[in-house]
Amino acid sequence: MFSIDLNADLGEHPDSNLDEMIMPFISSCNIACGGHIGDETSVRQTLILAKRFNVAVGAHPSYSDKENFGRKILDIQPGKLAEDVKEQISLVSRICQEEGVTLHHIKPHGALYNHAASNRFVSELILEVLKDTVPGIYWMGFASSESEKIAKENNYPFITEGFADRKYESDGSLRLRTLEGAVLNPRQVLDQVEEIVINHRVHAEEWIDLSIQSLCLHGDTKGAVTLSKEINQHLVTKGVQITAVQ
Repeated sequence: MFSIDLNADLGEHPDSNLDEMIMPFISSCNIACGGHIGDETSVRQTLILAKRFNVAVGAHPSYSDKENFGRKILDIQPGKLAEDVKEQISLVSRICQEEGVTLHHIKPHGALYNHAASNRFVSELILEVLKDTVPGIYWMGFASSESEKIAKENNYPFITEGFADRKYESDGSLRLRTLEGAVLNPRQVLDQVEEIVINHRVHAEEWIDLSIQSLCLHGDTKGAVTLSKEINQHLVTKGVQITAVQ
């Protein structure tokens, strides 16, 4: 038997029951912490749920841009970006301490995640924030990205991530959400999950090798609750253990 981490981006929906229904089927979560959505109340609420279901807790910082849900690269000074990311991570870190929960990882959100994946400077900025704010905490990011390269060069613990519900392009990137077919339907999700986890590959225009430690299902994807259960059960029947990266 081998294992995979199944993670979901949570604390992003006004209906907290959605998060509670997803929690039993995942092993780690990424909690929105005020950049694209969320506040201290929602962070604490989601974190307490994660504690109850023994789900590893991650902070999910983004560009401070609620209007675009953190899905647009902002033209801001590096110092301001570093300050914003540090503030978001610190919020989750503080609440973890107050609730007796270990902060497991940091995973940037949306445009910040994708920008870092392709931009060395942004990845270096994120790394410096992590080292300054929560040194040694896992950094979760796109597999085979600039983020992974920077982490390896600096001997920083990194979790390679792939996506259950998003279409890949031939260069290994994710299809832009504005393009047709960017978000997969439920049947496509299960097919892609099996290929990524079992066969270590993903289909774009052709097959691409893909080795990951964590698989993401977006909490705001249509039918996410049902999908989380189906993905979990599908992998377990294939002999895969769902567990957070240790």
